[in-house]
Amino acid sequence: MAVPKKRRSLMKRRQRRAQQKLTVPQYITCPQCKAAMQPHRVCLACGYYKGKEIIRIGEL
Repeated sequence: MAVPKKRRSLMKRRQRRAQQKLTVPQYITCPQCKAAMQPHRVCLACGYYKGKEIIRIGEL
């Protein structure tokens, strides 16, 4: 089994852990209904994506 030969310094450990952070999701406004939506996804308020209706909202 592999065993490290040298101990990693505190700085190297902190540099490695600095990359493991949470990111805040980005939001844009929908051009159809002006609701907040994530980019490159169908708007959940109106159902449009790139000017085309992908899903129908409110109809069953």
